[in-house]
Amino acid sequence: MPAYDRRGRGDSGDADTYDVQREVEDLDALIGHGEAMVFGMSSGAVLALEAVARGSAVTRLALYEPPFITDASRPPLPDDYVAHLEELVRQGAYGDAAAYFMTAAVGMPAEAVAGMRQAPFWAVMEATARTLPYDGRIMGDTMSGRPLPADRWRSVSIPVLVGSGDAGAPHMLTGAEELAALADNFSLRVFPGQEHTIAPELLAPALADFFAAQPQA
Repeated sequence: MPAYDRRGRGDSGDADTYDVQREVEDLDALIGHGEAMVFGMSSGAVLALEAVARGSAVTRLALYEPPFITDASRPPLPDDYVAHLEELVRQGAYGDAAAYFMTAAVGMPAEAVAGMRQAPFWAVMEATARTLPYDGRIMGDTMSGRPLPADRWRSVSIPVLVGSGDAGAPHMLTGAEELAALADNFSLRVFPGQEHTIAPELLAPALADFFAAQPQA
């Protein structure tokens, strides 16, 4: 199963301005002139879902823990979350942007993030911090604590598998359940004992089974 670095991350380039549609076009370029079955996780799951809604040539879609916040089990993102991230990035304050993401979006305590800033891996966080507003744009208002918008993905008619662990943050499972309930072509699979990072040996066979399934007559 091919994988790629989203724009601005890893070996992929970027542009001076960002639009979600450009990331949809990136996926379309990888698909080429044929069709594909796609797996996305976390914010990438929402990007993949959005791409299908906008017409990408995908025949089956598997998602794992899109980071929706649709209940009161944790605080929602601030209304100015994306704007504040973008301002920090504009100022070149990449460390502060990464720290803001970890506290406001991931929900880590500020003191824990302060300790992380001294760790060697923090340089990697800073290197990708300029792309953090992209995820915020993709998520839209789906981390507001309100129910998912009923119409945003109404055009998605292909089979969609929505996966979640049952041992992680409660809002992740709630969001997956709510997404899977939007339409009959969406189905839910809960992985016992898994969190936001799922064991590959559990994920791989589930994806293989889903992608190999034959269309119902």
